[in-house]
Amino acid sequence: MVARADAGGDTPTPTRDTPGSRGSRPNDDMVRGGAPRAAADSTGQTLDRAVQRYLRHVQLERGRSPHTVAAYRRDLERYLAHLAARGITDPEAIGEADVAAFVAAVRAPADGTAGVRASSAARMLSSVRGWHRFLLEEGITTTNAAAEQRPPKQPKRLPKAISIAEVERLLEACGGDDPIALRDRALLELLYATGARVSEAVDLAVDDVLTGEGAGDGASGVGDAVRLFGKGRKQRIVPLGRYAREALDAYLVRARPVLAPRGAATPALFLGARGAKLSRQSAWLIIRDAAARASLTAEISPHTLRHSFATHLLEGGADVRVVQELLGHASVATTQLYTLVTADAVREAWATAHPRAL
Repeated sequence: MVARADAGGDTPTPTRDTPGSRGSRPNDDMVRGGAPRAAADSTGQTLDRAVQRYLRHVQLERGRSPHTVAAYRRDLERYLAHLAARGITDPEAIGEADVAAFVAAVRAPADGTAGVRASSAARMLSSVRGWHRFLLEEGITTTNAAAEQRPPKQPKRLPKAISIAEVERLLEACGGDDPIALRDRALLELLYATGARVSEAVDLAVDDVLTGEGAGDGASGVGDAVRLFGKGRKQRIVPLGRYAREALDAYLVRARPVLAPRGAATPALFLGARGAKLSRQSAWLIIRDAAARASLTAEISPHTLRHSFATHLLEGGADVRVVQELLGHASVATTQLYTLVTADAVREAWATAHPRAL
């Protein structure tokens, strides 16, 4: 016997299952209105359904971006596959050993294939720990199986930045008067002027370019600042320099009006060749192609410009707390990594120039 909702959906009435009845299907674990069936498992939650609840939570209640939610989904799908291989179907049945085994498995797979890097394993574990914390907070489980699991140790990797001269070569490689060249120059100038993440840049709307009083200083120009939305949709206002303002001016006046009619109406600032919002992948290709034209041998990515923005500010004497605010870092410890870069540059310059350095 199982409970089936009556026509009103409020009062369950008993009914007998038959082999072909809907109530006997193992996936039919929800009654009308979303209440879980007690017969599904001891918590009324399948692993997959618990993951879906968590993903909705981080997207709707915590404001995580679609890219972040997609990353959580990939990590947790891999985790669920690991649990399924161990015969686990109930969130309450997951133990600390299962979490530890997952980290070990992604680092050194049993089939002998190459495992993921320590940084990737740490990211996966972060997704898993977030899910288990959610299970406990929602009362789906009574313990947090991942609470004591620590990520694998990672070698300290300093941010990679390029020199000011190399930045200038990269920007000059986007010269030209056609709409695509004007867009590319505006995008690269904005990334370096603001230290924006590539996702923040492509998510900009035209109205996020602030002028005059909207930028807070009463100055004139096409854009005196931009309104960026970082992780968790946290907003910050970052000033624009003259070069970025002029590049945006040229793009907005001479290029975007040409690109916009090619696609459906969109408020997006940066548009593709067909008039749609520029994608992150396209932004990567724009920077890669510009680096090739500039004959830069270092590997260049959108984050390279973000690292260079922070490093050059600190080398110029900017306070680390100011750089933290401009980058949108939640913790100053993240920003302080850039101080190690500038300290290395100081030591290198001293070792090269001081007569008694060696």
